[in-house]
Amino acid sequence: MELLTINGLRKSFGGITAIESLNFSVKSEMILGIIGPNGAGKTTLFNLVTGFLAPDSGSVKFDGTELVGKKPYEIVNLGIARTFQIVRPFLGMSVMDTLVIPSKSARVESLGISLNEIEARNRQILDRFRLGSKANEIVENLNQGELRLLDIGRALATEPKLLLLDEPFSGLGHENIEILTQLLSMLRDKGISVLIIEHRLRELMKIVDRVMVINFGEKICEGNPAQVVRDKRVIEAYLGEKGTEIGVFKNNRP
Repeated sequence: MELLTINGLRKSFGGITAIESLNFSVKSEMILGIIGPNGAGKTTLFNLVTGFLAPDSGSVKFDGTELVGKKPYEIVNLGIARTFQIVRPFLGMSVMDTLVIPSKSARVESLGISLNEIEARNRQILDRFRLGSKANEIVENLNQGELRLLDIGRALATEPKLLLLDEPFSGLGHENIEILTQLLSMLRDKGISVLIIEHRLRELMKIVDRVMVINFGEKICEGNPAQVVRDKRVIEAYLGEKGTEIGVFKNNRP
């Protein structure tokens, strides 16, 4: 079942086309990776899906609802949450309060989750990211990797059905990469779909079900990881000849 369906999406800035006639879909319980060179239009795509930009044309449907024309908070309340490439923490707040704020969204209220359950879920998020002992710390005391994980936790606190992550492995050490990898697999198993922009391909290719490659705003390839890294168009546009040497694929899905 398609959870997110994008048809004919186009966006330009002046004479520069950022997204051109883009079509793809994300199924339920799926992790889709998006790769491509800098300036390919990846973050612009996220901004179009989440209402921070309006497309020139095309359709973005989530669970059958058209998203074009909706504001970011309305899209969050439908069940889409995202992170940003540059982490912007709630300065002056504690780690726990960072999760409390999105927990008060209209979406969470509509799900009828009790205050005690919300608190338990937020503590569970912090424990998964090994931040439980820092629940009362102000965010300024966290390092960059911890802030990255907390940002993902902030998105999860809205109870999304679709999670959009913009370079989530950036700034993470080996231990935190393993924590995040395990979390993403768990989210998929719980029925949450994930859309990931990432340049750290070894980490990405081990967890995704499919990969979409875009260049100059156009999709040039889509398939499973092994297919994508051997596609001549992808090698020429992004990976280079060494791209076929990327890691061992440990995808959990056929």
